[in-house]
Amino acid sequence: MATPAFIKSISRNNALRGFACLLGSLYIRFIHASGQWRIENQEIPDKLIADGRTFITCFWHGRLMMMSYAWPYEPAFHMLISSHADGQLIAKTIHRLGFKTLVGSTKHGGSAALRAMVRTLNDGGYVGITPDGPRGPRMQASSGAIALAKLSGAPILPISYSATAWKMFKSWDRFVLPRPFAKGVFIWGEPIAIANEADDDALEAARLKLEAALNHLTKQADDVSGQITPEPEKEEAVS
Repeated sequence: MATPAFIKSISRNNALRGFACLLGSLYIRFIHASGQWRIENQEIPDKLIADGRTFITCFWHGRLMMMSYAWPYEPAFHMLISSHADGQLIAKTIHRLGFKTLVGSTKHGGSAALRAMVRTLNDGGYVGITPDGPRGPRMQASSGAIALAKLSGAPILPISYSATAWKMFKSWDRFVLPRPFAKGVFIWGEPIAIANEADDDALEAARLKLEAALNHLTKQADDVSGQITPEPEKEEAVS
């Protein structure tokens, strides 16, 4: 899907980009402050961090907006963001919310992005990936996070969130925009580990496991919040 012209125009204008990112970050802060948000299964990342273990956090692109509030930790969190115009708007916005960013894609020019993420994990940082980004198919996991887990030895932690009041856009990812004063819930899933010697069949099994875990967590959060979960895209096969 092509980037809308108005997003391209904002991303190319420094003043407009800065203003849009400021407004975005303030809105996200207001959504969180005005609502009631909780985190389920937080003991899962707590234990890994207490043990000094890094990990890869995965969530669907459509559930990106509030994710900075699922990370109440001191260690740095680095989000992989695409170089597209809308990706750079997201990058500038989440910088204001405490996230660091790595530019690249696990699908396009993925080797450089993988090397940067492996270095980040080896240096004690934490990495976030939207495995259906930057352009889908929606709610289908690409193999990028699996390759990173194999190379780095770090496990993958899936997470999703939902809210009792939202606007869901008709974008490819069905992006969720929570409304003020909503009740929200983040739900962490169990770690998914990939052995360094995993063969192609084991890697594909791990990819399917990640995809199923994310879809299960998303539906679980939506059910709790009284929302209907969008269907994953079926038209395009994952390579």
